[in-house]
Amino acid sequence: MRPFTFEAPADAATAVRTVSADPEAAFLAGGTNLVDHLKLGVAEPGLLVDVTALTSREVADLDGGGLRIGAGVRNSDLAADRRVRERYPVLAQALLSGASGQLRNMATTGGNPLQRTRCVYFQDVTTPCNKREPGSGCSAIGGATRGHAVLGASEHCIATHPSDMAVAMAALDAQVHVLGVDGERTIPFGDLHRLPGDRPDHDTVLEHGELITAIDLPPSPIARRSRYRKVRDRASYAFALVSVAAALDVDDGTVRDCRIAFGGVAHKPWRARRAEEVLRGAAADVRGFRAAAEAELADARPQDGIDGGNAFKIPLLTRTLVAVLRELAEES
Repeated sequence: MRPFTFEAPADAATAVRTVSADPEAAFLAGGTNLVDHLKLGVAEPGLLVDVTALTSREVADLDGGGLRIGAGVRNSDLAADRRVRERYPVLAQALLSGASGQLRNMATTGGNPLQRTRCVYFQDVTTPCNKREPGSGCSAIGGATRGHAVLGASEHCIATHPSDMAVAMAALDAQVHVLGVDGERTIPFGDLHRLPGDRPDHDTVLEHGELITAIDLPPSPIARRSRYRKVRDRASYAFALVSVAAALDVDDGTVRDCRIAFGGVAHKPWRARRAEEVLRGAAADVRGFRAAAEAELADARPQDGIDGGNAFKIPLLTRTLVAVLRELAEES
């Protein structure tokens, strides 16, 4: 591990100025992802700036029934919050699907969406990786691709985003509050992450030194009937092969409204807007649900690999979406 300097500023504005002024500086909150990368040599910051106590650790009510979640709120506390469990069950379920209890006790709301891919080639500094070193190549292409992307990938990167919480946030149309040297701005959660394109080293649209301070969940009656399902190789402490966050409003057998996002299949949490369009006004039955999945996955591009590839993700995700929507429809 490279030696680094550690600072603990008194306020968020000072932390932002400090990191913005130093291209080798990074924020440290829960550290559940960054510390791993420090040990592996994937990340080598010269300065770590502790923001653990600089953002809110509270979940506050907003007018109309929404919630403002401070960036310092721990994942375990957010999953246990009664308002989250009642108003946004998909988020509570997604949080409890992630990592382990010990990690959820450390991971923060602001840090969780910013965790980097768990691609084995990204984490192995002996292999070429465009996300680590732009222009060096992508070792995953033609390699072990079972866990990699089938949507939105490029010739430069086929990695997937690992966060469960972020998939639920994308489905819920969350808003991200950010503090930078030029002041505050708000980013729709669906716009926070980038597809790889030719710059897979840029995971998000955040500028260097910008700090997430809070995430808002808008009032959403449909979110009260929502669900998160994660398909993985083992029951805990494993990343999604595929996952589905969905909310469904059914009236007299017809889908009135819906929200759908996928995990484990793209470089970012994948909002399934094409599937939503197909579902609205359609019959709330297996045939309609399958048609929505097929529409969303029409542009999916599975990857061949030495481990058999990931073409299985397409039928697996289709079945998972159909099962989740069917359960939600039956609850209606």
